[in-house]
Amino acid sequence: MEDALGSAVGPHFSGLRLDSRRLSLSPSSSPSRSASGNGTLVAAPGLAFPKAEDGTRKPFVIGVCGGTASGKTTVCDAIIQQLHDHRVALVNQDSFYHGLTEEQSEHVQDYNFDHPDAFDTDRLLECMGKLTSGQSVNIPIYDFKNHRRCSEKFRKVNESDVIILEGILVFHDQRVRDLMDMKIFVDADADTRLARRVRRDTVKRGRDVTSVLEQYVRFVKPAFDAFVLPSKKYADVIIPRGGDNLVAIDLIVQHINTKLGQHNLCKAYPNVFVVHTTFQIRGMHTLIRDKNITTPDFVFYSDRLIRLVVEHGLGHLPFTEKQVVTPTGSLYMGVDFCKKLCGVSIIRSGESMENALRACCKGIKIGKILFHRIGDNGQQLIYHKLPVDIAERHVLLLDPVLGTGNSANQAIELLMSKGVPEDRIIFLTLVSAPEGIHCVCKRFPHLKIVTSEIDSGLNDEYRVIPGLGEYGDRYFGTD
Repeated sequence: MEDALGSAVGPHFSGLRLDSRRLSLSPSSSPSRSASGNGTLVAAPGLAFPKAEDGTRKPFVIGVCGGTASGKTTVCDAIIQQLHDHRVALVNQDSFYHGLTEEQSEHVQDYNFDHPDAFDTDRLLECMGKLTSGQSVNIPIYDFKNHRRCSEKFRKVNESDVIILEGILVFHDQRVRDLMDMKIFVDADADTRLARRVRRDTVKRGRDVTSVLEQYVRFVKPAFDAFVLPSKKYADVIIPRGGDNLVAIDLIVQHINTKLGQHNLCKAYPNVFVVHTTFQIRGMHTLIRDKNITTPDFVFYSDRLIRLVVEHGLGHLPFTEKQVVTPTGSLYMGVDFCKKLCGVSIIRSGESMENALRACCKGIKIGKILFHRIGDNGQQLIYHKLPVDIAERHVLLLDPVLGTGNSANQAIELLMSKGVPEDRIIFLTLVSAPEGIHCVCKRFPHLKIVTSEIDSGLNDEYRVIPGLGEYGDRYFGTD
């Protein structure tokens, strides 16, 4: 037994596979790593958010692999708890064990549950295919005491933002690997894994210690060496010490949150920034997009969202270091706000954003620009009033809806004609159409766009879809 346990400690390494097929860095980004003393190495940018053929987002699929009792469940639970603002589904490979026949059950001690053939991989692929296409599925429930599936019981899993697929052999089959956008291998010392397995199987699965040890030596360890350990090479991230490695888990969650909140246009245009989405933000968007909402409620929730966009936009302004003395007599090294700043609203919808800007920037100067629409492809400048020293200021350009981008482009051209450098303009908007982002960013690649959501596109009437309707009429109660 000691010889068997001693040989269970195979090759060990930790790190990030930068040559992974699914690991691709955008041209504007570079590999950003965080290394800790325990050997954790995690990539911050790089893993692309999946997108379906019809342009809609697919769930972000995470594969979590590792030896028996390595801490996979602990890692999954920690990720789920920290992704509380997203819908997360956990799928266990153990749910897809083949049920044993009566003959197999009579000789269960000779059955290898750690071999790839023990799993119904086709059924697993079928369920994962439905989940990744946005459908709910019924996951089988496996009875580990009787070694059979519960024929009349299932666990319903609804469509989710994130799907975590966990199991000892989830990296073994290429068809399963190809479903994953991020692959995590949970590593733990062999002796630790054995101790955990003995405790788990005796307490939770009603087995005696002798049978657990015999099964480990006959099947578990050989299968680990033959199938699990070789699949480690497919991992994007390897977590040493399993679920105890909180630093690695935190970094992984940060990366996932970044990818969940990042629209594909943000990868194409590094000057486009979308406010990080939470259920609160999603809920407020649901309210203001509802055609039956009352005007007071529309104004209230619009103001809340606009305030978030303004705060996010202010975060992109330059700051200078500033040291102050606190009431305790201590020194605090902080930053000082950008002083040379002004807002410019595109009348009239843009005026709905002025109160939020004033609430964030005391005494800020605000200019006005008014266009008259000529057809769908042109604008006629009717009126503008801007601070006389606007060329010396950073400008926050305000318009709650970015549609075609035509009025935004003309406003930006006007500001630049007054001497405002392009890179000193930050365009703040509540919702944006991809066509508008393309139009503005291709023409002005150095300004920044900050928005709370990017919508699907424009319809034949050049309205943003799903959109907000005639925003100015809804906000000012003139619809």
